[in-house]
Amino acid sequence: MMPSSRKILAASIAAATLWTASTAAAAPLPDDDARSSTAAHADHVIFLALDGFDVEYLDLVRDGAGSPGTVEMPNLRALLRRGSVTTSTGVMTSITNPSWSSVATGSWPATHHNTAYWFDPATDTARGQQRDLAVPTVAESIREQGGTVFSSQWFILQNHGVTFGDPDALYTQPGGDCARRTDDVVSVLRGEPVSSNGQLVTTSGIPDLMAVYCDTLDAIGHDGGDADPRIPGALEDIDQQIGRIVAATKEAGVHDSTAFVITGDHGMTTFDKGFATEGLAAIEAAGFTPQVLTSGQSPAPGTDVVIVVGGVADVRLVGERAGDRAAVRRLERALTALPQVRNVFDKADQRRMRMSPNHGDLLVEPMPGWSFGATPADPAGRHGATTELRIPLVLAGAGVRPGAHPRDPRHVDVAPTISALLGYAPPSASEGRVLREALRR
Repeated sequence: MMPSSRKILAASIAAATLWTASTAAAAPLPDDDARSSTAAHADHVIFLALDGFDVEYLDLVRDGAGSPGTVEMPNLRALLRRGSVTTSTGVMTSITNPSWSSVATGSWPATHHNTAYWFDPATDTARGQQRDLAVPTVAESIREQGGTVFSSQWFILQNHGVTFGDPDALYTQPGGDCARRTDDVVSVLRGEPVSSNGQLVTTSGIPDLMAVYCDTLDAIGHDGGDADPRIPGALEDIDQQIGRIVAATKEAGVHDSTAFVITGDHGMTTFDKGFATEGLAAIEAAGFTPQVLTSGQSPAPGTDVVIVVGGVADVRLVGERAGDRAAVRRLERALTALPQVRNVFDKADQRRMRMSPNHGDLLVEPMPGWSFGATPADPAGRHGATTELRIPLVLAGAGVRPGAHPRDPRHVDVAPTISALLGYAPPSASEGRVLREALRR
């Protein structure tokens, strides 16, 4: 990690820690929060999956103790009086589906094999995002142990523990915004039927695990970058949905026995420059014939280097040069020499970072502000690199120790921790740990 990145990371961690500490001291606990904070376990966990929840967005939030932030999130502050927020680390590549796969399974991409934006030599085509999983999710694990699950459009669980029409493992895909998806969680807490692929279904009581997926921050970030002026409003809307969910748990009489887990899949980096022309020229100058492919495309005859871009650029030698180690090293030298390139990860690097084995010979990580693509007309947002690995993690409610920050949490720790809160064994392929230091014993 570059020195500037270390400084940014340290500042983000400090901001998250101080924000929680000042929030906890901002006001006395209401009576219901005081009672629920003593619960030793959780009968229910509500998981809020916020796509594109960059840790630096916490800098925008007022902490209730004189913070200069511009965003009011009173419902999150109230929740944090029963827990903590800290900086968590994602997985490489920091793309949506591989990242949520690690959150859902507790395993690294090297194990669950979900991969995004890569070239598949078996089909001779470039692939975008997929939902393939080689190991069980937390939803499958809970179901196998006799528990119940509900997911409002957290898509990574669909057909991996939840499905349309099953009252014990129900999946809904309401579309719309975060408020619309929250509607389904509130209805389930009220015992009301929800539409599951056109069929009205009532769950078998209040499920053990309830998940809701919101992607507003990601959509805004991609469209306008990580400083888009719409982000504060999106954060305030998310806070309103948190308030609705908490109110519904109180109405249902399960507030004192419910834990809340909130996290993101990746951060966001603004870019306004592309270096596709320079990148392709450098590859050609090294003696290769490159081609950039999008999902579903196959290389033209004579192509010996294929590139699939998704935040980072997945680069693979194909044809007669496939597997030529000397050619890979020559290609690596050419790409590393580009000033727009921050890192080039070879297969040894990828194994060390526990990336999916499906990636190509090299992964090219751009410098912040750049993309291995065309220059956009306006600033836009990207993720997929190591610069988007840091996201907030909120643990609160039943079974959680107020003010106790987990140590160095990661995506792979979320599923084991949710399982522990509910008293279940973790998913069978889980490689993370239970964040016990943040839980009541």
